[in-house]
Amino acid sequence: MGDVLSTHLDDARRQHIAEKTGKILREFLHFYEDQYGVALFSSMRHEIEGTGLPQAQLLWRKVPLDERVIFSGNLFQYQEDSKKWRNRFSLVPHNYGLVLYDNKVAYERQIPPRAIINSAGYKILTSLDQYLELVGNSLPGTTSKSGSAPILKCPTQFPLILWHPYARHYYFCMMTEAEQDKWQAVLQDCIRHCNNGIPEDSKVDSPAFTDAIRMYRQSKELYGTWEMLCGNEVQILSNLVMEELGPELKAELAPRLKGKPQERQRQWIQISDAVYRMVYEQAKASFEEVLSKLQLARPAMEAVIRTDMDQIITSKEHLASKIRGFILPKAEVCVRNHVQPYIPSILEALMVPTSQGFTEVRDVFFKEVTDMNLNVINEGGIDKLGEYMEKLSQLAYHPLKMQSCYEKMEPLRLDGLQQRFDVSSTSVFKQRAQIHMREQMDNAVYTFETLLHQELGKGPTKEELCTSIQRILERVLKKYDYDSSTVRKRFFREALLQITIPFLLKKLAPTCKSELPRFQELIFEDFARFLLVENTYEEVVLQTVMKDILQAVKEAAVQRKHNLYRDSMVMHNSDPNLHLLAEGAPIDWGEEYGDSNSGGGGGSPSPSAPEAVTLSEKRRRAKQVVSVVQDEEAGLAFEAGPEPPSPASPDSVTELRGLLAQDLRAESPPPTSPLLNGAPVQESPQPVAAPEAASPPTLPQHLPPGKAVDLEPPKPSDQETGEQVSSLGGRPPIHITTEDSAGVQTEF
Repeated sequence: MGDVLSTHLDDARRQHIAEKTGKILREFLHFYEDQYGVALFSSMRHEIEGTGLPQAQLLWRKVPLDERVIFSGNLFQYQEDSKKWRNRFSLVPHNYGLVLYDNKVAYERQIPPRAIINSAGYKILTSLDQYLELVGNSLPGTTSKSGSAPILKCPTQFPLILWHPYARHYYFCMMTEAEQDKWQAVLQDCIRHCNNGIPEDSKVDSPAFTDAIRMYRQSKELYGTWEMLCGNEVQILSNLVMEELGPELKAELAPRLKGKPQERQRQWIQISDAVYRMVYEQAKASFEEVLSKLQLARPAMEAVIRTDMDQIITSKEHLASKIRGFILPKAEVCVRNHVQPYIPSILEALMVPTSQGFTEVRDVFFKEVTDMNLNVINEGGIDKLGEYMEKLSQLAYHPLKMQSCYEKMEPLRLDGLQQRFDVSSTSVFKQRAQIHMREQMDNAVYTFETLLHQELGKGPTKEELCTSIQRILERVLKKYDYDSSTVRKRFFREALLQITIPFLLKKLAPTCKSELPRFQELIFEDFARFLLVENTYEEVVLQTVMKDILQAVKEAAVQRKHNLYRDSMVMHNSDPNLHLLAEGAPIDWGEEYGDSNSGGGGGSPSPSAPEAVTLSEKRRRAKQVVSVVQDEEAGLAFEAGPEPPSPASPDSVTELRGLLAQDLRAESPPPTSPLLNGAPVQESPQPVAAPEAASPPTLPQHLPPGKAVDLEPPKPSDQETGEQVSSLGGRPPIHITTEDSAGVQTEF
């Protein structure tokens, strides 16, 4: 690899790449600085004026679930340096960065991981044919001849490949199709989460960034959705640079690559990854510098906005009226002829899979709560409630249980409309809907937790507890139906705007865009940081099509299509005391209602204070070690063993209700067979940890300069990482600085 990089990325070419990157970054950051003032004004105006958005009925989790391992297990990874497959112990922490260890012992002994992979921008491929096609398309003229050795050989028929258009690729394989499906669901969850890397709670930085990305690409005549708008700001900015820089480098270097087709493909992947890392580091430094400058200037900008808010609003309305008078006739004709006839078709294509997905979320939530209710009855009341509620609290983050909801979005197609409106891919809409599904599931679960916790304060009997769980479930489902309708309608409106607005702007650009500079004189110089002609022009275009979009969504709700509520059905403060309950401390079901707190024994002495602390500490660490998705197989990934028989579980709602009522009447004793949710009767799953990992590592007295020490679980880095080998003990640091053979420092 070093020879390839030193040959094709010498000092002169690296300097050229740095200069080209700097030019693109300066141009983009000029857009970002302009959009920052506009976003700040819009945010402050929104705070003052407010909006009439309907109040959510479900609670949301203010303290997110952390210190959880979403998934852990073994899989084979291909080592590019040794060209061999190695078994790796892999886990996905709560922040969805895939962490790879040499083996499970290395994890238990807290040896630093081999790699931490941030999967933003990646695609999962399940066959070598898919991968070879993408690799061949990425470097024209390197398609391997029939019968020649491919770039990669997989020892099984069940590979999983993480492919990125610019960064390095990761190769894994499994022994069985079931295992491949399981890991695919987990990795897809990682990609979905990491792609959503821009913080939504930022009302200024995030809108300014996404608007700047759109404005920059439109200045290059690039309209429509962009697949690589994924990850955090620096990753997106790196993708933006590579979108322009990559083709230039490919045209220059591809003819100089030597060897067979598969060898030239391998060389190009190495070169592209090295360039991407260089671009990433440069983009990170430039973006952080500009962001810091803007944040320092923000207080002064806020002071101007507060003082002149009314004048700025008046100036903007005057500007908008002038622009509207100029473009409205052209925009209305364009909407009437090219957009309006297609809105119902686009909406229907979006509504069907999205509504099916939200219905599946409702069904999964109902089934999990009802199964838990049956298990609580069979287990004798409240004793096992803490264990079951801890599992239920993590339902939204369970990749396999949520998979049936997510896969409802996969059939989404915009046949014929995709080319007309220049939609490069529907993946952006699929992932956004899936994120909404996860949020609504977690809101439903958290609301159920909160209401049940309040009910338990009354000390109910087993029969009363069962009745209360059923009553709370029905109460939460009503709230879910209302909130899911609100979320879906908002999603449909946003998706329709995201599809139609770029199309309209592109259609109007030849006749309107050249005339916009003459409106600049209508903006006072003091307000020029907060009002931009281009943004006001886009708002006017949006208003011309917005009424048609709102009407289409309203008609769908009036017709009761896909269980959408009409806008007239508003539940204001229907449950005012509920939101007060959410102000309390987060509920720790294990601590409050776990086996250790159930009392029970006749004359058993209570544990001493040190023993109680130890139990609490063990439980806290169990949350860090025990996977949400339990790996039931005893052996490693390539050690096939007999699969345990899966217990039967009732599927239909009617059957579940019947069983629940039957169990209440019969009051049957606890069964000896596995419970409905697969949990064994005898004991709860225990953390698997080495004895020496029971206490946290001690901080060294003296640290070398630049060395990061972090006692928290590993988090995903800002960029994709390579394989790292380290002999340092202790908790693996989040950021590790290495230097590759070409002398390029990369932060992981």
